[in-house]
Amino acid sequence: MKIVNKLLFLAFSILLVVSCNNKSDEKSDLDKLRQSNNKKSYPVTKMDSLQAIQFITKQKIQDLYDLSALYTNGNKDTEIDSVIYEQMMGYFAQPDSSKIAKTLKEMDSLKVKEAKVGNIEVSKEIKGKDTVDLAKFKVEYFGLNKKYIGNYDKTVQYILKTTPVQFKKEFKFYFVNFYYKPKKDSVSSGKTK
Repeated sequence: MKIVNKLLFLAFSILLVVSCNNKSDEKSDLDKLRQSNNKKSYPVTKMDSLQAIQFITKQKIQDLYDLSALYTNGNKDTEIDSVIYEQMMGYFAQPDSSKIAKTLKEMDSLKVKEAKVGNIEVSKEIKGKDTVDLAKFKVEYFGLNKKYIGNYDKTVQYILKTTPVQFKKEFKFYFVNFYYKPKKDSVSSGKTK
């Protein structure tokens, strides 16, 4: 019995010494934040221009829905609500309250707490001599306790404005129309005999 106890004590002592000497080389979260910079925060994978536009468009649409959910679930009369509202207006090429009013009304009437954007498809539509940039997507609305409300098809019109920066060509993303009505694909039917 004494031998078993001594062996268990010896095994426990060895395990304790080994575990104490086993230092982790992994950095703490605080050290990671301290040494991080914006250069490494974006995906390293290469994207073609269409993939980049789809990625940015989806991100901007999701941001606008997140801000809208925050605004509609707030009091709508506090200082933070006015900051959120101004931030939403900054997503539009020509800030106008009527451009976001329909979205806010829809989300408020459905009591949306969260929205998730998916299945985005970027395309172009020719209108006369102009080309209109469009993004078709699905948005899922969720209510209280993440209860599913519904899935809706939406189309937005956006614009990429060039903003020349020293020796680089950069673009700024803006929505033109958040409730764009696409032209119908079908041909109107005539009289048949």
